[in-house]
Amino acid sequence: MIDFIKAKSVFSEYLKQYDLSDGSIKLKIKHIYEVVEKSEYIARVLKLEEEDIELAKLIALLHDIGRFEQLKETKDFSDNKYFDHADYGEYILFDKGLIRNFIEDDQYDTIIKIAIRNHNKYKIEENLNKKELLHCKIIRDADKLDNFRVKELEKLEDMFPAHYHPETIDNEEISDKIYNDFKNHKCIKIEDRKTCIDCMVCVLAFIFDFNFDISLKYVREKDYINKLINRFENKNEETIKKLEEIRKIANEYIKKPDK
Repeated sequence: MIDFIKAKSVFSEYLKQYDLSDGSIKLKIKHIYEVVEKSEYIARVLKLEEEDIELAKLIALLHDIGRFEQLKETKDFSDNKYFDHADYGEYILFDKGLIRNFIEDDQYDTIIKIAIRNHNKYKIEENLNKKELLHCKIIRDADKLDNFRVKELEKLEDMFPAHYHPETIDNEEISDKIYNDFKNHKCIKIEDRKTCIDCMVCVLAFIFDFNFDISLKYVREKDYINKLINRFENKNEETIKKLEEIRKIANEYIKKPDK
């Protein structure tokens, strides 16, 4: 049995060990609760059973639990070979046993573990069963959807603490590999990002990795492509030109009819 209200209360207690006044911490907490809502939204659109809806919400609540220690240790949200927040979340929940604080029943452990481990990876691992794959897809789409909201509304210095440089932000260039990958409808690899504008293009490229048409529809209805691109007042002529091409490609892509 999943008691989401209890899990949410436990999560609030867990957060008290971190600096809740820090802008990046506040951003991440807001993001997590928004992903919970979006996971429930996707699950209900898919007409899942109530058990799976509650499971999707619990996975969303725990998916970024590794982010807080990551920020504390590295002062950044970028995953690398030294610190991957999904892997760390899996470690503290299951290797350290923290999961039992959130849910007493262990029948969902494998699905929760797999979904958290895969939520930030470039691709979902292979050989999963139908239910495992379903919950990986839900959390990945919900996480990406809320990243559009984050990039529209939050401060750049809170989103990209390691990439934000106020003295150069208005004249940044889009890396060639980032630009070419986007033009080829590819997701962007984290390690290829060099600047804030690269990070923003990385989020725009999430459209190429959505699992459900409802996710594309959500981005389309919120006009996120234009909102994110319009946020930058870049003065670099080459960057302006590339952004307009990205805008054209992205808006054309999300126009595809829903199934």
